Amino acid sequence: MGVHKALQLFTGLCILLLYTSPLSCFANFSQAKELIYKIKEGLPRGTFIGAIGVDLNLDFTVKPPFLFSLPKKKVNGQYVNLNNTTGELYTSATEIDREKFCPYHSDGRGCFLSLDVFVLPQQYFQLVKVKIFIEDVNDNRPKFSVDEIRISVPENTPINARYAVEQSAVDPDLGVHGVQTYWLVNDFGMFTLDVEENEGGELTPFLIVIEALDRETQAEYITDIIAEDGGTPPLLGAATLKIVITDVNDNCPQFTESQLNVTLHGNATKGSTLARLNAFDPDLGANAQISYAYSERVPRDVRSLFHLDRITGFIKLAGKIDTGTATFYKLTILANGPGCIPAVATVFVYLIKVVTGPPAVIPRYITPEKDGVVTIKESEPAFSPIAFYTVKNIGMNQKVDCHLEGSGPFRLVPYQLLKNEYLLETTEPLDYEKTQEYELIVVAKNSHALVIKTFLKVQVLDENDNVPVFQQSWMEISVEENNPPNTFLTQLQATDQDSEGRGEVIYLLGGNAPGIFVVDRVTGVLTVTTSLDREEKETYRFIVRAVDQGTPRRESIATVVVSVLDRNDNSPRFINKDFTFFVPENFPGYGEIGVLSVADADAGENGWVALSILNGSDIFMIDTGRGALRAKTSLDREQQGTYQLWIEAVDGGEPALSCVTMVTVLLVDVNDNPPIVLFPQSNQSYMLVLPDTLPGTSITEVYAVDKDTGMNAVIAYSIVKRKGGEPGSFAIDPETGNITLKRELSIRGLYRLLVKVSDHGQPEPLYSTVMVNFFVNETVSNESYIHSLLTREAEVEVEERPWYKGQMTEGPERYELFPCQPLLIALSVTCLGLFFSVVTLTSYICCRRFKKRKRKKRSEVEIPLKI
Repeated sequence: MGVHKALQLFTGLCILLLYTSPLSCFANFSQAKELIYKIKEGLPRGTFIGAIGVDLNLDFTVKPPFLFSLPKKKVNGQYVNLNNTTGELYTSATEIDREKFCPYHSDGRGCFLSLDVFVLPQQYFQLVKVKIFIEDVNDNRPKFSVDEIRISVPENTPINARYAVEQSAVDPDLGVHGVQTYWLVNDFGMFTLDVEENEGGELTPFLIVIEALDRETQAEYITDIIAEDGGTPPLLGAATLKIVITDVNDNCPQFTESQLNVTLHGNATKGSTLARLNAFDPDLGANAQISYAYSERVPRDVRSLFHLDRITGFIKLAGKIDTGTATFYKLTILANGPGCIPAVATVFVYLIKVVTGPPAVIPRYITPEKDGVVTIKESEPAFSPIAFYTVKNIGMNQKVDCHLEGSGPFRLVPYQLLKNEYLLETTEPLDYEKTQEYELIVVAKNSHALVIKTFLKVQVLDENDNVPVFQQSWMEISVEENNPPNTFLTQLQATDQDSEGRGEVIYLLGGNAPGIFVVDRVTGVLTVTTSLDREEKETYRFIVRAVDQGTPRRESIATVVVSVLDRNDNSPRFINKDFTFFVPENFPGYGEIGVLSVADADAGENGWVALSILNGSDIFMIDTGRGALRAKTSLDREQQGTYQLWIEAVDGGEPALSCVTMVTVLLVDVNDNPPIVLFPQSNQSYMLVLPDTLPGTSITEVYAVDKDTGMNAVIAYSIVKRKGGEPGSFAIDPETGNITLKRELSIRGLYRLLVKVSDHGQPEPLYSTVMVNFFVNETVSNESYIHSLLTREAEVEVEERPWYKGQMTEGPERYELFPCQPLLIALSVTCLGLFFSVVTLTSYICCRRFKKRKRKKRSEVEIPLKI
């Protein structure tokens, strides 16, 4: 007996440890072991769940090491990740939503994820059953099935009467996270709210009347009813509660059965009867009439699937059952009587799936779809999803091959680890301009060779991905100047491969286009609004734009070059109205006198200018192209000082245009003429000067002229040599040439003055000389004697020489030709000193002798002079 109790105690302890610890009491036995873990829903990826190896007390030091494996790879990737070496479990990328994972487990205890884990290698093999319980969290707020709830309350309702609010709120969360209470925002002092829990654990709010009602005073009350769950913080749901005051009788319908369970096969035909509801009312007559209706809790699509006869209470199948989307239906039926609180019955319809016929392919479109045609933009990148295909109506042991037929950049691939789920996607970007439409076929074939084909048409939507393209990106246009306004230049042409408005092109001028150019937005005709002048501007270069009407707009540009062609509309023009050239006389023949600058604003032959001389062409000539004026011979100012010519300029246009200008050629004097002595007329002439002539008396005047002008004609007079008589007896005025007596004449006889007549010309003055002879005596008694003296003196001393430049120039210029000028000067001074000493001594001796002879001959000389 004691052994038996001990064994029972040990077994109970093991069972307790099984649920309180992840270790199994039978960890050392070879049979399957079970581990239980608990996690909350909605955990992020990588959350630690448990360590299987540690919880099994495995020795990780053994060789070969342990390996852990999940035979169901689908589960491993979708909800949990298993470390193959440590046996640690983690949550995967897909967050577990308890409400979606266990949509029909309302008790909360049965929502778990079952896993089979293999412990390998073979010598350590164990099968470990892992259960992961999904605990609920408060992630859903209560929600009423309708936005407005209507309740009819008779006006003679006694105080504390209760009315069920059938459209109660639903909260997918469980336990304390589900709906816990209801309350009214405004009870008007007439009502209160109570909550009751039925056998199924559902909470139903009841409206309780706490004051007497009078429909004539107030026929309805409108407030908000609030459903509150038990989370922290609590979540709320609200709906409008409209209380209508009516009358009721004292007996209400009652169902004979408040709950019915019905089994329905998936291949049941339309019109099949599921059940019949039966309710009774003790009242008689109209107050006992019962009508059946669905509760507002029943969705509309479920009501349309199961037809409820309002009078008989029969429930019949009104549509086709889809066992792939649901496994059971819950139908809430109300039995309504006049003025009564509806009685409630629940019908549970359990579906049994029956697989017959070929597999069914159910599409779910990701891109927009209409009537089996999906649309996708050409701008979508490669591997853009188009649709999901779910293959249904498959037996448990059947395999289905699903593939894609048709051409185009598409593929149909299994979606991740989901069974019988396929994703249709693109394999490369689409191009509307190449292909606008594709026809695809999704083929599903089961192991019984039953085939189902689903046809799909894919239309590519055009995007504004092409820019307009000009036929010519560089356009050269020629137009003659002086064109009429609005002259047509060219028509721009650009094309856009896009469709509809995206391919419509308008034409615009660029920002650098002058305002005189206009382009038609639609036709692209380019015109110029004004008359062009090539001389004002020869070339116009600007940008034109081709813009499409897509969003965003795309555009391209082209360059337009408008060349203005010349017309002969401008005559040649000299840069001056007339020309004056100053030319030195004796300028060499064919030398360039000056250049006549002439221009013609036209271009080409219209701008070629030829020059010609209208008068004086026998003396002058002009270069036709360059405009250089030349004289054919050397010009002498003394013959003609001014020439006036008329020059004509003619262009090469047709007809030719011309203009005329006057050219004045002024000859500038050159010092090419020496002074000409007009008086005295000869070196042999003489004048009689009386010995008693007073000093200061003007004796005579040397008169000379110069054919040159200006400074070249200004004459200066000077005495350069004296002969006979006393030195310094006569002086000459350098400007007038007037010779005056400077001192008394004590010596009679012949006085000779060599006078230099010089001009002021540059670079060197020219001069002439003349011999001025004075015979000092009271009378001229013997002219032959005087002439003999003049002749004899001329032969010995005076020689009339022709003029030459620089002949009598004094000063430093005279010696510039000698390179040793200082040495020569010193030698000359020394020689002159010696010379003058000898001359003085000789003169003294000669004078003494001359005086003696003079006394002897005076009587002989004086007689002829007096005669």
